[in-house]
Amino acid sequence: MGRVLRLYFPFTRASIQSSLMYSLNMIFFSLSELLYCFVMYYLWKAVFESSGGSDFMGFDMQDMVLYLFITNVTAYLTMSDADNTIADEIKDGSISMRLLKPVSFSMSVLFKDIAGPIVMFCMVFVPMTACVEIYRAVTVGAVMFNIVNFALYLVSAVMAYLISFFMNMCFGFLAFYTTNLWGMGMFKKIVLKFLSGAVIPLAFLPDLLRNILSFLPFASLSYIPVMIYMGKYSTSELVFNMCLQLAWVAVLALLSRLVWKSAIKKLSVQGG
Repeated sequence: MGRVLRLYFPFTRASIQSSLMYSLNMIFFSLSELLYCFVMYYLWKAVFESSGGSDFMGFDMQDMVLYLFITNVTAYLTMSDADNTIADEIKDGSISMRLLKPVSFSMSVLFKDIAGPIVMFCMVFVPMTACVEIYRAVTVGAVMFNIVNFALYLVSAVMAYLISFFMNMCFGFLAFYTTNLWGMGMFKKIVLKFLSGAVIPLAFLPDLLRNILSFLPFASLSYIPVMIYMGKYSTSELVFNMCLQLAWVAVLALLSRLVWKSAIKKLSVQGG
């Protein structure tokens, strides 16, 4: 492990330093995400008021506020940019230099990519989660934060990130065939946002569709970690869903390796 960190951690450090250089960009990004959450808050507030009750599909308004804010930060905490990294390096030809280095291509991309979640955790997740928990405490009149649920949430979020990473690696390898992924990437982002429960909770969907999506890797990206944070799962459901996440990590890791072996034979770069 020590050798791996010595070999690959410089990729993470360089990426973190690059992210922190543009602090103003991060500030405006955080403000835009906060604005999005408030827009969704007032939208769902109107839904609850029009429903004529304090409960809607098993969620009350306090649950919905927690779900909105935690889902939003979780989506960025578990987001991977591996596909864009691969596509950009293929376009400018720099991937040829990376392949010549005595390091694993996938590991170097992984350690570069985890810089994003680390920065997001420190600069967005911690302050926003603290504000949400203060809101819950003031609203209910008692501290609602559960340290056990939070610890399990972090474990689930790590697995969600790995699922996202390996999915994006597989998607990024398409650039070996198409060279440019921008259009497909935008489509993928929109579809994943819906299928992962980032737009509306999967509990609100029809039973058949919800059951199908619950077994697919998309729910593992956002919905499962957030439901764990909220304490919505029974013990058996918690164990099942975390084991499901672990299984998808293993399946997608293997799939990305197989796709890599096939894609590298088709390497064609522009530039460099």
